[in-house]
Amino acid sequence: MKKSKINFFDYKPIIKTTAENWHDWKWQIKNSLKSENDFSQYFQLSKKELNGFHISKNKFKIQTTPYYASLAQADIPSDPIRLTFMPNEAEGNDGLQQQLDPLGEKKNNPTPRIIHRYPDRALFLVTDTCSLYCRYCTRKHFTATDQASVNKHDYNEALNYLKKTSSIKEVILSGGDPLTLSNAKLEKIIHDLYQIPSIEIIRIGSRIPATLPMRIDNELINIFKKYKPIYFMSHFNHPNEITSYAAEKLELLVDNGVPVFNQMVLLNGVNNHPAIIYALSRRLLYLRVKPYYMFQCDPSRGSDHFRTPVEESQNIQKELWGKASGLAMPNLCLDIPSGGGKAGFTPNFITKIEGNNYHFKGWDGVTEVYKSPTNESSKTPIMYKNYSLEWMKIKFKNKIYHQSSID
Repeated sequence: MKKSKINFFDYKPIIKTTAENWHDWKWQIKNSLKSENDFSQYFQLSKKELNGFHISKNKFKIQTTPYYASLAQADIPSDPIRLTFMPNEAEGNDGLQQQLDPLGEKKNNPTPRIIHRYPDRALFLVTDTCSLYCRYCTRKHFTATDQASVNKHDYNEALNYLKKTSSIKEVILSGGDPLTLSNAKLEKIIHDLYQIPSIEIIRIGSRIPATLPMRIDNELINIFKKYKPIYFMSHFNHPNEITSYAAEKLELLVDNGVPVFNQMVLLNGVNNHPAIIYALSRRLLYLRVKPYYMFQCDPSRGSDHFRTPVEESQNIQKELWGKASGLAMPNLCLDIPSGGGKAGFTPNFITKIEGNNYHFKGWDGVTEVYKSPTNESSKTPIMYKNYSLEWMKIKFKNKIYHQSSID
């Protein structure tokens, strides 16, 4: 195997155990740090963190794997990895905006486990369990609420909804983290979904490559190969999360035909600097993982201290624009609170519009005019009717259209 050109983050296990135990994902889950006493054995807890354990006790579950805890510095409370899993007294502050369901998912919840916000794709909440409970979690109304895996009734309701809603072409398995389920349960879900004729693609959203990479084993890989296409949506926020071990597991996915896209969240004091985003993106890209989304942190309950100013987020994006390869540029996006959907941001390089003349100033200062054709010159493609019925069903959420209504 060729030597890597990237120096991935080096870590030392915080718990002394056998290599067999350490690389067993079930051992990692069983030995997760959950209480003030657990954390105090390995970390010098600050006053804010100690207060955080008491404030968070009845608000949102505390848990991290030994592996992920090993990525944080034991004596530095401001360590970026530590900030994401360690409770803090700031979680008790009301802040500017607090919502238990900031994405308005309960408004788009036709069955207990399905979130259907966009016409051609839906979320299937297959478990509420995670290997680690991120302190900025956007789904606190569901995650870690002791709903575990789907009961038979809710599972059948979900499948029935997906069967009758033929506009849904993609199903995203989410939760919780789908990879906390056993391989057998996960395979059944994937198998049952692909029996539905209208479903073309399954995505799996998981933080496990960052928090519990030993979960990605050969048996799981074989399931993904068997039921392709499977798209994997990882969640790395910081270069320090990409260890050689995590890198190995990401490459195992792509080597076996599983495309991986990364979704990160801009977090105040953790990664809100262009140097960090650039380093994260380059490492991911080297591993053939596409930096996909750079999300503005949602105003979920107890996470106000993680949110960055929108202007700062846009400045980070603009700093990267042109300097970073287009392949390495994640899309800056904000979820409009209360279920308004995603709103993307793109740097505006237009300085003036005069008729059909668009004046631009590029990222490096180059100025020039683009002369746009007139609207009158636009021609309708003659083959569009071949695809119109499919498009109308998506556009109008599964209403049935006859060809005559498109003519």
